[in-house]
Amino acid sequence: MKLFFSPGACSLAPHIVLREAGTPFTVEQVNLGKHVTAAGGDYYAVTPKGQVPLLELGDGSVLSEGPIICQYIADQAGNTTLMPAAGSVARYRVMEWQNYITAELHKGFSPLFNPAFAADAKELHTQMLRKKFEWVDSKLAGRDYLTGSDFTAADAYLFTVSGWAPMVKLDLSDLAHLQAFRARVAARPAVRQAMQAEGLIPA
Repeated sequence: MKLFFSPGACSLAPHIVLREAGTPFTVEQVNLGKHVTAAGGDYYAVTPKGQVPLLELGDGSVLSEGPIICQYIADQAGNTTLMPAAGSVARYRVMEWQNYITAELHKGFSPLFNPAFAADAKELHTQMLRKKFEWVDSKLAGRDYLTGSDFTAADAYLFTVSGWAPMVKLDLSDLAHLQAFRARVAARPAVRQAMQAEGLIPA
């Protein structure tokens, strides 16, 4: 498997899941501004979407969309902690969180990263996103991770997305449960390895 990634982007979540699962893989960095791979290739030739993450499989086919990639990785590795068994309620709980993070948190950052949005519009979106993180914070009360005591693919996604807050001046520092969660995830060896590989923290 080969993961196409951009440092600190949403591709960090499947990068973490690959390392948590112990799956052999390679990585190739993508310059999303120029849509050029580290090898000098046209990234649009790899995927017309031009987005990361993208997982190239052994047969040369590719799989896109972060939550789906994470589910595939966990299923192929037979890791029912990262992604519980198909048909179980536990699996649907993880998928429920993945969908919420995609629709409400991940996409909520889009206008904040867009320079075309006016300052007052960004302020409104910031307030809306803050409310959603407050709700997530409340759900983390008394839990190590989103669905309980086990680290899942959804946790890798929340850790990645919540890490963007300082970039857009979204202050989440007072959300104690979320900050404890972030510290707990950041201390995991696989997470540290992924972040070091992407140059996000010192090796």
